[in-house]
Amino acid sequence: MRERRRRETHDRIVDAAAELFAERGFDAVSVVEIAQRAGVVEKTVFNHFPVKEGLVLAADPPMRTALLDAVATRPAGESVAAAAGTFVVRAMSMLGTPEAAEGVAAMAQVVRGSRTLQAREREILGELTAALAAQIRAETGAGDGAVEPELTAAAVTALYGRLLELARDRVLAGVTGPELAEELRTAGRRGLSLLQFGLAGYAKRR
Repeated sequence: MRERRRRETHDRIVDAAAELFAERGFDAVSVVEIAQRAGVVEKTVFNHFPVKEGLVLAADPPMRTALLDAVATRPAGESVAAAAGTFVVRAMSMLGTPEAAEGVAAMAQVVRGSRTLQAREREILGELTAALAAQIRAETGAGDGAVEPELTAAAVTALYGRLLELARDRVLAGVTGPELAEELRTAGRRGLSLLQFGLAGYAKRR
């Protein structure tokens, strides 16, 4: 019963925050206002979300665990870039589902309207890059001077970040469903090709 009440309170806070952010933008809304809209005190909001940014961006997104698991469980003979890149493309393509469109659009508007959230999103992407690089370094036994783990991880998360922004651009332009999913898959596969086969043949000067 206690856990159910906590979950209900959590959901009320999230819903209230989403409404206010959609109305006025993230930076213009205070935690006090969110608490009032949700029917709770300010302390309750902070009990559920220690920082305001957590109402929009999860500090430890599920994407991180799933990505690291895809790399850890890849079959023999498959590279980190192939496993991680394939996972990213598949995950981002899911943003083309009809049920995802409204959420992607709402997130895009809130994040793009807030420098605070944009900075936090970059931090989260950096944390994801560091976690993947650490896993690659541990698996390969790379020395302290090796640059490959960080370069590989940065390339994978750059693909993730670019596909996310592409999804936001297209959803805000009214593109959703199978059309968006196909656009994301096509762009993702081009990026994945660069990850797997390198940049040597790309953008050669003519």
